[in-house]
Amino acid sequence: MVYQRPPGKVGRKYGEVVHWFIAGDVPEYARDITLVSTDPSDHKSADVVLSALPNDIAWSVESKLLDAGLNVVSNASPERMNPRIPLINPEVNWEHLSILREVKGNWVIKNPPNCTAAIISMPVKPLQDLIDSMHIVTLQSVSGAGYLGLSYLAIDGNVIPFIKGEEEKIDAELNKILGKQFPDRFEPWGKPVYVTTTRVPVKYGHMAVIHAVLNKDVDTEYVINRLSRFKSLPQERELPTAPKEPIKVINRVDAPQPARDLDPMSVSVGRISIKNRVLRLIALGDNLVRGAAGITILTVETMKALNIL
Repeated sequence: MVYQRPPGKVGRKYGEVVHWFIAGDVPEYARDITLVSTDPSDHKSADVVLSALPNDIAWSVESKLLDAGLNVVSNASPERMNPRIPLINPEVNWEHLSILREVKGNWVIKNPPNCTAAIISMPVKPLQDLIDSMHIVTLQSVSGAGYLGLSYLAIDGNVIPFIKGEEEKIDAELNKILGKQFPDRFEPWGKPVYVTTTRVPVKYGHMAVIHAVLNKDVDTEYVINRLSRFKSLPQERELPTAPKEPIKVINRVDAPQPARDLDPMSVSVGRISIKNRVLRLIALGDNLVRGAAGITILTVETMKALNIL
């Protein structure tokens, strides 16, 4: 008796089976990639498995990979807040990766954090010692909800001032990313973060209007200098995916705008002002690159630079 594999995508070429929705064709380098299963046996020669699975199945698959002795970098949300699992945005908290040297056997790390938290944490990092609390309003593009996540009729010409679960995630994940990671626990940053999330009729790019209550008097030039001069290990090591300017301060009065200022890996910042020790700035980032695929690749590059891989 000969077993026949039921028809499916495993064993076929990516270009043959993908439903490609964005402009242009499937990139040539990706067309001939042969699809394999999620079974650990199909990944036994890998140094690390990058997981971008749907949240409802991600942890069950990732657990099997871990049980089989494989290392995993995942951008799925399950276990992001596990105190033993680092949540990484490379420029912001690459130091959290160092605990992997103390892990016996294989490991899993999570990234990116929530795509909006990934964007917000970048300009907050060089200012975090000045901040007592933050009030944030997000304007998040429809691509953040996924291809099937939001009806055209719901968002066309509309703004939806609620995204289920998003406000709690941004608060919790910012406090984890900006906190301290230990092998068995993390200490949160501990600053109050009040978030209102909205969905807006824009294809790509998440924006955040941030009001930060400061703990001392500083002027806007001081803040601008800290932001524009910010560099981290990915820039110092000139890693391939790292932007030369992780934070781009834009001086136009009407910046940043998704149609004009969206950068794949940098976060664009504008409208910087301070009044009565309250700093206002607007941050814009690419939710599909800095908030997803790009940050995953940069994390692996950072781990390689640290000799963790």
